[in-house]
Amino acid sequence: MAIIKPFKGIRPPKELVEKVESRPYDVLDSEEARAEAGDNEMSLYHIIKPEIDFPVGTSEYDPRVYEKAAQNFQKFQDNGWLVQDDKEQYYIYAQTMNGKTQYGLVVGAYVNDYLTGVIKKHELTRRDKEEDRMKHVRVNNANIEPVFFAYPDNEVLDRLIMRYAATEPEYDFIAPIDGFRHQLWVISNDADIKTVTDEFAKMPSLYIADGHHRSAAAALVGAEKQKQNPNHRGDEEYNYFMAVCFQASQLTILDYNRVVKDLNGLTSEQFLEALRKNFIVEDKGTDIYKPARLHEFSLYLDEHWYSLTAKEGTYDNTDPIGVLDVDISSRLILDEILQIGDLRSSQRIDFVGGLRGLGELKRRVDSGEMRAALALYPVSMQQIMDIADSGKIMPPKATWFEPKLRSGLIIHKLS
Repeated sequence: MAIIKPFKGIRPPKELVEKVESRPYDVLDSEEARAEAGDNEMSLYHIIKPEIDFPVGTSEYDPRVYEKAAQNFQKFQDNGWLVQDDKEQYYIYAQTMNGKTQYGLVVGAYVNDYLTGVIKKHELTRRDKEEDRMKHVRVNNANIEPVFFAYPDNEVLDRLIMRYAATEPEYDFIAPIDGFRHQLWVISNDADIKTVTDEFAKMPSLYIADGHHRSAAAALVGAEKQKQNPNHRGDEEYNYFMAVCFQASQLTILDYNRVVKDLNGLTSEQFLEALRKNFIVEDKGTDIYKPARLHEFSLYLDEHWYSLTAKEGTYDNTDPIGVLDVDISSRLILDEILQIGDLRSSQRIDFVGGLRGLGELKRRVDSGEMRAALALYPVSMQQIMDIADSGKIMPPKATWFEPKLRSGLIIHKLS
């Protein structure tokens, strides 16, 4: 069963939140962060992308950069740009995109739940990326940015959240980059805090939606601190890390599409003919064509759109991995025909999040940068949960969650 706790969040005063808040560290590069921060010394980028305080070209992995993060974190607190709440409490974080709102509970997730598999993952992590985030957690002694979890739908929590959502939020703003609305409420009532804790205790599992490296790093640093403390009791703050937990049915997963640089020596006609072995291929003309259902793909090639429908027998509906369109396309198109086997390392392929739309696929092919594009039908949250429950790992670049969590609304100290 899932163990969570409330915590004393460190967060900006209401009037400063739009100065402090930022995009997550991993969705933009150093120069984009430098440009977005501009002359705003309160921008969280000075903590999560502190290389912007050094000359252009300074590595984000330079030891001085991590130290600068800790210095800036302390500076933000000294200047009153970040202030710790007096009471342990939960928070509600709402995001509105295209008229749809999803409500997350900001909680302290239990380190041991991650280590024992109560908190379930569906992606592999890379040790170098884990270590980068571990250094950031260690030097700040805090989870500066949250991770993104899903939990099974729960009527009790839904009613509680909706009751708060009907009141005035603590924060309410439109993010300038994505144009999405972000709101935050504080759950300080003791009875409501107990209800949240008790309802999570009934859940057999929580699921990492986004932020696998941050989850691993936070849990591993917590485990380190357990071993390093000779008087470890188990209730210390480092036994928990910050997560925003959303009801699974509320989450929006967008398509995560592929663009390839070449056809592995094949002509367009030869490529289309090779596809016909495993797919029903239909020419859809020059208008953008979006996949309408599972096992249907869109191909953009030579200024034409094609639908590719996987033939019966090319996938296994009883296998949580084999039924995925990312697996079908990886096996039968990228690997078998184009001989792109390792999606993580190949320089012949790139990936485009669905928020950019299929027009971005067309643009990259028409420009000559890419030879062809493949659009996929989005993975469902139920598919992700089924895979996590089975203990299997999804193929790379399978999910694109939107909207992304804004950073800087709440920070969790480890002591």
